Amino acid sequence: MAEAHWLEVSLSVNGELAEAVAEVLDRFVSNGAVLESGVAYTNADDDGAAAGPVRVYGYLPLDEHIEENRQKLVEALWHLGQIQALPEPAFREIQDENWMASWKEHYHPIPIGKRLLILPIWIEPAELDRLAVRIDPSMAFGTGTHPSTQLCMEMVEKYTQPGRPVIDVGCGSGILSIGALKLGASRALAVDIDPASVKSTGENAGSNAVSDQLETGLGSVSEILQGRFSFQQAPLELANILANVIIRLFDDGLANLINDDGVLVLSGVLDEQAGRVEEAAQLHGLRRVETLQSGDWVALAFRK
Repeated sequence: MAEAHWLEVSLSVNGELAEAVAEVLDRFVSNGAVLESGVAYTNADDDGAAAGPVRVYGYLPLDEHIEENRQKLVEALWHLGQIQALPEPAFREIQDENWMASWKEHYHPIPIGKRLLILPIWIEPAELDRLAVRIDPSMAFGTGTHPSTQLCMEMVEKYTQPGRPVIDVGCGSGILSIGALKLGASRALAVDIDPASVKSTGENAGSNAVSDQLETGLGSVSEILQGRFSFQQAPLELANILANVIIRLFDDGLANLINDDGVLVLSGVLDEQAGRVEEAAQLHGLRRVETLQSGDWVALAFRK
C-alpha cells in the first residue's frame, strides 16, 4: 500500500459554527478548509438549499511538523469550543493522489442566478451560455460553494449597473468583484485585511482577464474612506463577511461607501442574526429592499 502523505481533519457542526471552525482550520491545513452540507429539495424544479449539519475539513501534510501542527490545531479548536460546544475532530491518513481527488471532487461548475457560472480554475472554459467566473478554490475563502457566497452572487447579478463601479469589502478570493465585472461593472475595488486574500484576488483577476479593471489592496472601510485607493464610493457595495463584523463596520462608515440611492449587499449572515444587521443598517440611513435565503443563511440588500 502506498505511503500516506496527508492527515485529514474533519468536524460536523451546525451552520452557525461552520465558518468559525473553517477559519481555525485555515490556519493549519493546506489549500484551505472545505465546507460541505446536505441539500434539500422541495420539488423536482427546485435548485436545492443547504440542509443539515455542515462537514468542515482540510488536510495537514504528514511531515516532520505534523505532531506539533496537530496539537496546535486541537488546542485552537478547544479554545473555540469554550465559546460553543464542538465535537471532537476526526483524523485519518490518506494518500497523496486520493487527497487531490477528494479535494477537487467538491468543486464543480456552479450556476448562479440566470447568467453566472463559477468555474474551477482547472476546468477549461468551453462555449457557454453563461458568464464564467474562474476561481482557484485553493487560494482563499470565497470558492462559491458556500450558500452565503452564492446568495451574494445572485444579488450581484441583480444590482450590478453596467458601466459603473463596485466596492467589495472583505473580498476573499475576489469572486464577487470578478462576477460584477463580468456583468458589466466598469471597475471594482476589492479590499481585504488578509494579505493572502489580496494575492488570491489579484491572481483570480488575471485568470479572468479583468486585472485592468480590478484594484485590490490591504484594508477595509476606514482605509477606503481615508482615500488610500482610487475611489471612495460606488453605486454597489458588497460585504460577504460575518454578521458581527458587518455590524462593527457600520460604525467605521460602511454605509458611506455607497452613492445616494446606492445598494449595499450583505451576506455571511445567519437567519437569526438578520434582525441585528438590519437594525444597524437602519441606524445608518439604510432600508432593506430584498432578502434571499438558503438554509440558515441570508443575504440582505439595503438602499440609501
